[in-house]
Amino acid sequence: MSKRVLVAAPRSFCAGVVRAIDIVEKLLEQHGPPVYVRHEIVHNVHVVRDLEARGAVFVESEDEVPEGELIVLSAHGVAPSVYEKCAERGLQVVDAVCPLVSKVHAEARRYAGRGLKIALVGHAGHVEVEGTMGEAPESIVLVETPEDARNLEVEEGAQVAYITQTTLSLDDTADVVDTLRERFPDLVGPPSADICYATQNRQDAVKRICDEATLVLVVGSRTSSNANRLVEVARDRGADAYLIDDETDLDPSWLVGHETVGLTAGASSPDVLVDRVVARLAELGFGEREEVEITREDVVFRLPAELRS
Repeated sequence: MSKRVLVAAPRSFCAGVVRAIDIVEKLLEQHGPPVYVRHEIVHNVHVVRDLEARGAVFVESEDEVPEGELIVLSAHGVAPSVYEKCAERGLQVVDAVCPLVSKVHAEARRYAGRGLKIALVGHAGHVEVEGTMGEAPESIVLVETPEDARNLEVEEGAQVAYITQTTLSLDDTADVVDTLRERFPDLVGPPSADICYATQNRQDAVKRICDEATLVLVVGSRTSSNANRLVEVARDRGADAYLIDDETDLDPSWLVGHETVGLTAGASSPDVLVDRVVARLAELGFGEREEVEITREDVVFRLPAELRS
């Protein structure tokens, strides 16, 4: 009897990633190469390599872009200072920032404008966190753990608000937010609509497949926060779990002793990579594919007005 592969749904690209990639592709069509992109457009090595082959040039700083050229700002968002530097260099900015990230930036500005101390729940060093903190660096403090929340220093009488990195889910932030709320009963927070739907859905789908799968493979790059978190979610549910860039990373020894394998992909990973992993698993004796869908996503983010046709 063939062994099973449970493929989680939703998986792979979210609406913000689709929009960001579409922006770069349309600019390459309309203007031709090079199209400069600040930072990786999304955190996936396959997407980046494909766009590079077509003429996209990825840079770490706007200072690397020749004056007057086009520059695309990645889906993860940037600090206001980046826009200022781009203007100083006469760069033509095309904003590919995910609208959900933009909402978090707007919350940060509003809270800072009201004089609140802001706890940003996120991971140090992540580009999205760096961009968000740049909105109000004197007001925002990064809080990664419940211990950070317990040790948060706040001036007497100051009110505290919190915002979160979008690639975290409600589950990811619950312990930290609960600790903040215990310390600051009048804690102000964003509406639940600000939580990234795609991150939560992908984690919930992994939890579902872990009801049956004893091994979970997550397709995603090591730089992808949400893909790494999917591995953690699977392990928390008692499954063996591995992060792989594509089918070539799959070690057949991982499959020994398992009858049912779960498979998913981070929000920055193309679904074609999932199909390639499924094909490789079939070669290794896991020939029965079953989709496990917990919900359907119909979110679409519009392109910038100048690129709509």
